[in-house]
Amino acid sequence: MSERFRTIVADPPWEIAGGRTMPAGGRRRRATTVPYSFMSLAEIKALPVAGLAADDAHLYLWTTRRVFREGVAAEVARAWGFEPFGEVIWGLRNPGLGRPATRNDHEPVLVARRGSLPFSGPEPMGVHFWRQLYAPGRGKVHSAKPDGFLDAVELWSPGPRLELFARRERLGWDCWGNEVTSTVTLPVREIPPGETRS
Repeated sequence: MSERFRTIVADPPWEIAGGRTMPAGGRRRRATTVPYSFMSLAEIKALPVAGLAADDAHLYLWTTRRVFREGVAAEVARAWGFEPFGEVIWGLRNPGLGRPATRNDHEPVLVARRGSLPFSGPEPMGVHFWRQLYAPGRGKVHSAKPDGFLDAVELWSPGPRLELFARRERLGWDCWGNEVTSTVTLPVREIPPGETRS
């Protein structure tokens, strides 16, 4: 692939404490099984994303609150050749798990860049809100992201654009993931247990 991307959006399958099942509690009557496989931090950091990015590029890295709070997302951005620059907070209009004071009412997106590509557009990054999507008869579409987010990215950052771990194709974007017909190749290296990658 000769083209390199000036904008990359990624939503890695971060490991969730306790494995593939989120426990019941609060409003939930039963545990929920997460419908995808996780990647270890070492596997995520080992992805050769730097080779896909242009010398001047932006990265939007979706994270969990814990991954963001503990600085893990910044580690991943740096492993991929980017330097953290800011964040976008997506507020959930219908919050998820947890007690009222600590429930999951937002998701952070780490914004990073390499080189000196400026951000543009009239839309400020800041805080945005969306209502989680529900499919008739199936409940919430797990981990689905708002179309409004990619609309905003198109205002803030130039093409060509790539979405990693995509859940659906988007006109004008390249994509990679196991739920889409990928338009780029990104080899995933298995990390043996106990091996770390800095």
